[in-house]
Amino acid sequence: MKLHTKILIGLVAGATAGVTVNLLTGAGPATQKVVAFVTEPIGRLWLSALIMVVIPLILSTLSIGVAGLGDLKRLGRIGLVTLACFLGLTSLSTILGLTVMNTFAPGRSLPAAVKTELMETYKGQAGEAMGLATNAFSIDLLYSVIPRNPVQAAASGNMLGVVFFALMLGAAMALLPDEKAAPLRHVLDSLGHVTVAIIELVMKVAPVGVFCLIFSVTARFGLHLLVSLLQFVLTVIGSLAFFQVVGYAVVLALIARFNPMEFFRKTKLVMLTAFTTSSSNATLPTTMRVAQQKLGIPQEIAAFVLPLGATMNMNGTALFEGATVLFLAQVFGIDLSIGQQVVVVLMSVVTAIGVAGIPGGSLPLLMMVLAMVGVPPEGIAIVLGVDRLLDMCRTVLNVSGDMVTATIVTRVEGMPLTPDPLAEE
Repeated sequence: MKLHTKILIGLVAGATAGVTVNLLTGAGPATQKVVAFVTEPIGRLWLSALIMVVIPLILSTLSIGVAGLGDLKRLGRIGLVTLACFLGLTSLSTILGLTVMNTFAPGRSLPAAVKTELMETYKGQAGEAMGLATNAFSIDLLYSVIPRNPVQAAASGNMLGVVFFALMLGAAMALLPDEKAAPLRHVLDSLGHVTVAIIELVMKVAPVGVFCLIFSVTARFGLHLLVSLLQFVLTVIGSLAFFQVVGYAVVLALIARFNPMEFFRKTKLVMLTAFTTSSSNATLPTTMRVAQQKLGIPQEIAAFVLPLGATMNMNGTALFEGATVLFLAQVFGIDLSIGQQVVVVLMSVVTAIGVAGIPGGSLPLLMMVLAMVGVPPEGIAIVLGVDRLLDMCRTVLNVSGDMVTATIVTRVEGMPLTPDPLAEE
């Protein structure tokens, strides 16, 4: 049985058991004891195992991704245009996710009493989980960006400092000659693979963790959470579909001067592969072949943009992270100011760059962003059971964005798009 199926079963079983217990006992003393001493500790231990890998994950994947931009010295404007497209598309998708979530606000459908109880239950756990509770967009937040001691920043949970150090580390490796940067790059690359292996190991017990966490919240708070969750799923999928169909179509037509309908027709195999694998990395071979043979992207453009995009260009992931942070803030009754939402946009863009291109790779970094704005990371249990479906959908947006960027870069460079006639349908 597939892992995502087991997680879904864990979600359904935990939600059913929790709602049933809530209806029968009204979250009485016996239920509170079971939650406090059995299910919640098990769930939080599992979450702690995921949070444990946040620091090495950011340090390894983000620095290696930036180090890959060493090609900028050789490719010049191609690299700059690629990076501008990545950041622009990712920022726009995140802003769309926040805008839609602010408009429809599915998390606000919870009764006020439930929100108050949720906040009272979890209000102290964000700081415990991540050691960071940056609740305002202030000058102190700016000071925390550049750490005096990177090790201390990592130990204290100063994620902005860790991100900045990883960016500087990657930039320095990109500037150094290969023979000097290669040893550290190999170590960090190996650390990234080990970290991904740890995530995969921890995710093997995800069904148990999901069952315990969702049982804990539904046994306490009943059916209302499940209704909000359905509204959240529909809102996120609608946002992803809008950016895929409308956002990319506008960019293709106005900037890349490419017929959007033709683009979607020629790349449907890539989108299907991305949807079924939920992995940008697993889809990369198909993306490379389709981009060159059917879209006519020159080999030198495809070889630079697409592998880099599989690591750095995560438009769907950034949209999902921004929307999820705002949804869970609404669920817990936390009003995020404009400044805090700017932080969410920035961190969603930056952390999306460091996301491992595997199913569920965004979860540890998402919990980090949650803690940064004072939303309990434990709240991720509410959305974890449906993450597989959302992961499939957002991966389609991720890989489509890579091909859109490759098309734009080709046009900007004045190079022809020459599809292989034998590859045409």
